[in-house]
Amino acid sequence: MTQITNHMPTRELQALDAAHHMHPFTADAELARKGARIITRGKGVYLTDSEGQQILDGMAGLWCVNVGYGRKDIAEVAARQMEELCYYNTFFQTSHVPAIALAAEIAKLAPGDLNHVFYAGSGSEANDTNIRLVRRYWEVKGKPGKNIIISRTNAYHGSTMGGGSLGGMAGIHAQGGLPIPNIVHIGQPYWYGEGKDMSAEEFGLLRARELEAKIEELGVDRVAAFIGEPIQGAGGVIVPPATYWPEIQRICDKYGILLIADEVITGFGRTGNWFGSQTLGIKPHIMTIAKGLSSGYAPIGGSIVCDDIAATVGGAGDFNHGYTYCGHPVAAAVALKNLQILQEEKIVDHVRNVAHPYLMERWKALEDHPLVGEASLVGLMGSIALTPNKETRAAFASEAGTVGYRCRERCFANNLVMRHVGDRMIISPPLVITPSEIDVLIERATKSLDECYAGLKSDGLLKAA
Repeated sequence: MTQITNHMPTRELQALDAAHHMHPFTADAELARKGARIITRGKGVYLTDSEGQQILDGMAGLWCVNVGYGRKDIAEVAARQMEELCYYNTFFQTSHVPAIALAAEIAKLAPGDLNHVFYAGSGSEANDTNIRLVRRYWEVKGKPGKNIIISRTNAYHGSTMGGGSLGGMAGIHAQGGLPIPNIVHIGQPYWYGEGKDMSAEEFGLLRARELEAKIEELGVDRVAAFIGEPIQGAGGVIVPPATYWPEIQRICDKYGILLIADEVITGFGRTGNWFGSQTLGIKPHIMTIAKGLSSGYAPIGGSIVCDDIAATVGGAGDFNHGYTYCGHPVAAAVALKNLQILQEEKIVDHVRNVAHPYLMERWKALEDHPLVGEASLVGLMGSIALTPNKETRAAFASEAGTVGYRCRERCFANNLVMRHVGDRMIISPPLVITPSEIDVLIERATKSLDECYAGLKSDGLLKAA
C-alpha cells in the first residue's frame, strides 16, 4: 500500500496527485502541468503548505470551517464516537443517539416551525432531497402536476443532477444534460452588474417580480416551490437589494408556493445570526444546511423541514428516498460538538459584534483602490467588484474572469486564499477571525490588488468593455 506522510517532497506529492487524483471543478491536465498546492496542516484561520508557507484562509475552506482549523475537542468526539458506534443506518425503523440529539438541537436553533431534519451527506444531496420532498408534498395534497421548482440564474445549489439543475450556473448546465425537467430560472438580484441606471431598490423589486410573472406564465397549479440562497455565495457574494426578499416572500405567500432557503453557506453564524433567513427576514418552509453545521470537520448536510411538510409527507406511507450516510453517527456527533462550541464560545455574537464591524470598516476602505468599484459585506461573507471604471461600473473588455483570475493568483502568491467569481473577489473567513488577523487579511488583499493593478496597466488590460 502507498504510504504518504507530510514529509514527502512537494514534487513527489504533486506527481502522485496528477497521476491518480481527479479534482472537482478543475482542468486536470492544466493542473498537472502547474502542480497542486499541497496543504498539510491547519490551525485557527491559517493553513500550512508542504513548503512551510503559512496561508491565511480567507475562504474557511469552502465557506465551511466556521470554528477554525485544528480543534482537538472535535477530534476527540469523533474518535470516541468511532469506538462506540462507528456506523449504523437510519433505515428500517432504527435510529441512534447522535442523529437524535443533533436533530433536536437543530430544531431548537432553527426559527419558526422548522422542527424536523432529513439528513444528507452534503448540501448538494440535501437539495436533491428538497426536490423529492416538495414534489411528494404536492402529490399527497392531490396535486401531482404541481412539480415545477423556480430558481435563479447564477445561483448555486450543488453539482449533482438535481442540485446542479436547481442552480443556475451556465458552466454546470453545459455538461451532462442539465437542467433536468421542470426546473426553471428567473434573473438574479445583482444590481451592481445588471441594474444599469435603476436604483438598487427599484431593481430589487423588478427582479423579485420576475417570480410572480413566471408563476403566472406557468400557472400556479404547476409551480411547487421557489429556492434561493439568502445571499448568493458561489455566484459572487451577491447581496440582494433590501426590497428583494420581502417581495419574494409576499409573492410566495400570495400564491401558496413553498419557499426553500438554501442556507448551506449562510447558516450557522455566517451572517451574524444563526441563519441568513433571520438576517434577511425570510420565512422558509425548508432550509438546506451543510458546511457550517460541522465546520467541515465531517461531511454532513440536511433539510430542515416545517411541521406541515413533515406531517404531510410522513403521514402518507413510506417516503422512498434516502442515503447510506443519512445521519452518520460520527458526522452527527461532530456536528453536535461544533454547535456546542458555537454556542458556548459565543461565536455568532463575535461575528455580529466584533469581527463584522471591524472587517466592514477595513473592507469598505478598499473602495478607495483604483481597481475596486464596490466592496460589500454581510456578516463574514464579502465581495469586491473589480472594474476599469468606477463611475460607470464597467466590465473589462477582456473575457470575463480574466482579471479576477489574475488577482486570485496574486492573492495565492501572497499567502491569502481569496477566490474569484468572474471579476469579483470573494471572502468568507473562519468565524473566529480576530481583528489582528483581519488586519493581515486586508494587508495581503491590498498588496494583491496593487500587484494586479500594476500588471493590468503594464499589459494594457485596464480597458472597459
